Amino acid sequence: MNADDEIRLLAELENLLERQIELARRGSFTGLHQLAGRCEPLVAKIMAAGLLEKPDHKVQRERLAKLYRDLQLMLSAQKNAVAEQLKSIRKGKRTLATYRGNMWRPNCD
Repeated sequence: MNADDEIRLLAELENLLERQIELARRGSFTGLHQLAGRCEPLVAKIMAAGLLEKPDHKVQRERLAKLYRDLQLMLSAQKNAVAEQLKSIRKGKRTLATYRGNMWRPNCD
């Protein structure tokens, strides 16, 4: 693999990670999942070639590490937001079930 191919692979992975971050920011998890599938073969090629260990790719390695951290933080924040929404929905369902149960009981007073 020549230097141009190495740079192209690293740039492609960087681009896919940036797009994943943007999709996560917008809450588009289907698109995010599709892009993640496209990252896997790239990462395999990069790892097989040992590109990230090469000193001339230090800048790209640091940028990729930052993008992965950013993506992880974005997904963690989205996960927390979804968990809070589910908690709120469950609470609302319990409240509705309680009211529904009280409305249909005959008044025995």
